[in-house]
Amino acid sequence: MDHLLRRRARAAVPILVGVLCLSGCATVVIGRPTVVEPPVRDTAGGEVTVQGATDEPVDVLARNALADLETYWSEQLPEVFGQKFRPLQGGYFSVDPGNVDPGEFPQGVGCGAQPLEAENNAFYCQAPDAPNSDAITYDRAFLAELADQFGRFIPAMVMAHEFGHAVQARVGLPESSIATETQADCLAGAWTRWVAEGEAEHSRLRAPELDELLRGYFQLRDPVGTSSAAESAHGSYFDRASAFQEGFDDGATACRDNFGPDRVFTQGQFTTDADFRRQGNLPYGDLVELVEGALPAFWERAFSEVFGQRFDPPPIEAFEGTAPDCAPDDRDLVYCADGNLVGYDERDLTTDAYRLGDFAVATAIAIPYALGARDQLGLDPADPDALRSAVCLTGWFSAQVYNRKVPGALISPGDLDESVLFLLEYGVQPDVLGAADLSGFQLVDIFRGGFVDGVSACDVGI
Repeated sequence: MDHLLRRRARAAVPILVGVLCLSGCATVVIGRPTVVEPPVRDTAGGEVTVQGATDEPVDVLARNALADLETYWSEQLPEVFGQKFRPLQGGYFSVDPGNVDPGEFPQGVGCGAQPLEAENNAFYCQAPDAPNSDAITYDRAFLAELADQFGRFIPAMVMAHEFGHAVQARVGLPESSIATETQADCLAGAWTRWVAEGEAEHSRLRAPELDELLRGYFQLRDPVGTSSAAESAHGSYFDRASAFQEGFDDGATACRDNFGPDRVFTQGQFTTDADFRRQGNLPYGDLVELVEGALPAFWERAFSEVFGQRFDPPPIEAFEGTAPDCAPDDRDLVYCADGNLVGYDERDLTTDAYRLGDFAVATAIAIPYALGARDQLGLDPADPDALRSAVCLTGWFSAQVYNRKVPGALISPGDLDESVLFLLEYGVQPDVLGAADLSGFQLVDIFRGGFVDGVSACDVGI
């Protein structure tokens, strides 16, 4: 029985030109523009039956999504997997655990489970000898809470993830729990792109809602420090968001092809008691000192091994509220081409971003540093696409830290989740990366491209 929504607990060649095997080249997509669109037609009676459903908005959204999922997979399953789609035999169940009528589900919900088993959850299950096998069950009260916090599309995304498990039941499962769960995220992403392009009859998704959707994924990650080999592992925030974006960018074929035994997952366990006690976070001062050493070390090696040039490390300086005079804009993250200086606003940005975790701060400082590296490669730091490239290069830097190829720097469990959180929360603020004019969803996708595909994804002539 799958549970998407869990309660939150607390090489021989230089690696610099290698990539991680998460797969897929990230491309930036905006989704359907926010123009006048045809109204959504809610499903009519008999189109999709959800036992226990009400006329509450969350049930309407779920039912609409299920109808569109049936349409999408009726088209995609033959095309991508070579199989005809079979509708779910056990059906769909909506439960409010706080208000269950004992007579409403005489055979239980999916696979005969008791309705209260759906509390704070949604699941697909298949058990050949159980009643209501091959079914999706969800807690509508909990999905409504998520929708209130993270946007109206969250219930649809949850349905898409669970429907992904129904697809897996038809075509075969990956070997591990974490691969199974993230592949379902990928399949959900492929369907979501179809909706964003305006192809669905009953569901709509506007580009700004993608940021909310990605923020909602944070609630679905495993507790930090969970082993990727755990029996019920679902994935870190970075793993799950990456898989979703992979499906969104590259479609169901990528979900079919890229979740084999060689796929790398960034989720992992704490290796020391001290790291566990700190939840992987260095004290702020120690972190800044580490970053000030790690970034020059990384870029000096990159320039030597990849670009065949000498690198002149920019000094890194904190400022309090007002950027240095040499900076082209008074932003919280700056690179001064005149003077080769990287600056960050300690008062208004990094000490606040530190609450997300230490690697949020490292990600912040790495972005203007990457602008400095681009400048030394002869690439204009004022180019409209320079910040896009710098975010990608920050993903590349993060991959090298993850691979333990940057002296003195190690990634702890949850660090890459902090990069995603930073880009979603701060990257879209005008005072931080305003010139980039990119959504949080796009920024995370660009970062993912650098992490997965390396420098070749980052528009620096490699």
